[in-house]
Amino acid sequence: MEIILVGTAHVSKKSIEETKRIIEEVKPQAVAVELCYKRFLALTQKPQEISVVDVIKKGDAALVLFQLLLSYFQRKIGEEYGVKPGAEMLAAIEKAREIGADVLLIDRDIAITFKRFWNSLSIFEKIRLVFHMLKGLFGDEEIDVDEMLEEDILERLVKEFRDIAPSAAKVLIDERDAYMAAKLIEASKRYEKIVAVVGAGHKKGIERYLKNPELLPDLRELESVKERKFSILKVASFAIIAFVILTFVAVLTTMNSELILKAFLYWFLINGVLSAIGALIAGSHPLSALAAFLSAWLTSLNPMIAAGWVSGIVEAKMRKPTSQDLEDLTKAESLRELMRNRVFRVLLVAALTNVGSMIGTIYGAYVVVQITGINIPEIIKRNLYGLLRRVI
Repeated sequence: MEIILVGTAHVSKKSIEETKRIIEEVKPQAVAVELCYKRFLALTQKPQEISVVDVIKKGDAALVLFQLLLSYFQRKIGEEYGVKPGAEMLAAIEKAREIGADVLLIDRDIAITFKRFWNSLSIFEKIRLVFHMLKGLFGDEEIDVDEMLEEDILERLVKEFRDIAPSAAKVLIDERDAYMAAKLIEASKRYEKIVAVVGAGHKKGIERYLKNPELLPDLRELESVKERKFSILKVASFAIIAFVILTFVAVLTTMNSELILKAFLYWFLINGVLSAIGALIAGSHPLSALAAFLSAWLTSLNPMIAAGWVSGIVEAKMRKPTSQDLEDLTKAESLRELMRNRVFRVLLVAALTNVGSMIGTIYGAYVVVQITGINIPEIIKRNLYGLLRRVI
């Protein structure tokens, strides 16, 4: 059994020629490439239509933005050096078919990788990462392709974000090294000779696992996606919602219908107006702003749904973004171009609506307490005291 690793830069003509030469010389029974099935389809087929509505419903907007960032960097390098990102993988596939070798897709599903990456970040790392993404979108950094023979595009991203998100290297590089090594060991039971074409940044890690297979983690764990059990953002959200609900409970115990109506109107208007303003700042369709206005009072009391989801879905229905908009988004060179892009507009509407709703929730609760003169601790204490007297 023999496994020959070929380390490449994903946008290098030199890598393409080297890949073809080695496969031609070795004539392996199988050629393994650093692709999952989704990335294979993305390279070999026309991009499929994407439903931004589904993206918003699943809460995957951040993942889409990260994938756009990756696509942007790859395109930026490729355009500068005249090489399509992933061309060496396509060359390996074509050469494998030419010599009659099987093609093996050994990388982990890209959706799992991105979800594990995003879930591993703290809220502060996510904020810093988004800022870095926006900064990088319009940067003029010079890129040396020769350096990329020592690191693939994902590892380059890890270096960019290492100070921002220390966990990025583990998910994007280390875990995938282990995953691809395990797939190669599994394939070696069926093939005597395999050529594996991977990013240069993965070569050393894969070699280490091939020499020490006992170090490999359980693949089932690497393929699982677990949500964080503890999140400061979630705790804060539930705390605010609990405070708001207690405020309304306290108002209701006064049995003053006029006060109850006044409190509700202030809550409805403050949440609705600020959420709608957020949507309009993003350049939303009037119906999206109206949806934000009408839903914000209720979504603010439900941690499982956000006003931005409602306005974002309405915006997507009105704008009808396509996969072409996603592709065009990576080519944007100015804020004006971004604002004309329908995908960016939908995501921005959803984000700014949520910002407005968050402000509205905090300010709305404060105003309700002030105008009603409700003393929540006192009312809770009085009710508990009455309950205890009845029990005793």
